Amino acid sequence: MAGVVSVERRVPAEQRKSRTTGLQQISQGLGAMFSVIVGFSAFLVLTKYHAAQQTVQSEAGDVEEIYRLAQPLPESKREQIQGLTVSYARDVVDEEWPAMREGRTTEHADALAEELRKSIQDGYKISAGAEQLFWGESLDAVDDLEEERDARLIEARTSLPTMLWVALVVLGTIIVGFSFLVGMESRQLHLLTVVSLATGIALVLFTIFVLDHPYGTDSGVGPQPFELVLHEMER
Repeated sequence: MAGVVSVERRVPAEQRKSRTTGLQQISQGLGAMFSVIVGFSAFLVLTKYHAAQQTVQSEAGDVEEIYRLAQPLPESKREQIQGLTVSYARDVVDEEWPAMREGRTTEHADALAEELRKSIQDGYKISAGAEQLFWGESLDAVDDLEEERDARLIEARTSLPTMLWVALVVLGTIIVGFSFLVGMESRQLHLLTVVSLATGIALVLFTIFVLDHPYGTDSGVGPQPFELVLHEMER
């Protein structure tokens, strides 16, 4: 709004009207370029956001599977394995998720995953027959758990290339700037048009930002799959 008022004071409406056709042609070209970059960026971040959802669901499913596979084991080992799976899920929900929103991770969850692997490996070594089959399936589930965990942490640390953000912001700013020069008789209508355009571009950029940081905002991917698994295990 300040930009519109400033331009209207310095450039007469008649002068702006005489240049409207040329400005429209330039704006259309810039808008086309902006649309192409927005579409490409949206494809990238939507793919990333969907992958993040799948990763969290798979990791939570691995935790539940390890817990379930421990059911037929001797009581001491069953309590140990199931206790570690519950602790891991709770640590991810209570500590690691808030840390990921700040761009960090926690070492405690890593330690619990490593302890869980070591406990299952120890049980596999001293078991035989049908019991060893359960331990083998548990080891496979731990492999999947660690793979999904690594994928989640990588997704939390990666983002769109800087040059894409530069292109989006610069083009969006130029397009809004050109709208200051459009010749309109009514200042109120001019202000409304420019504010609507700027709001739309800001909303597009904000949406791309949120989708590009699936674990970094309250609107992103949440720990609900882990919370559901925790509820099931504790029940």
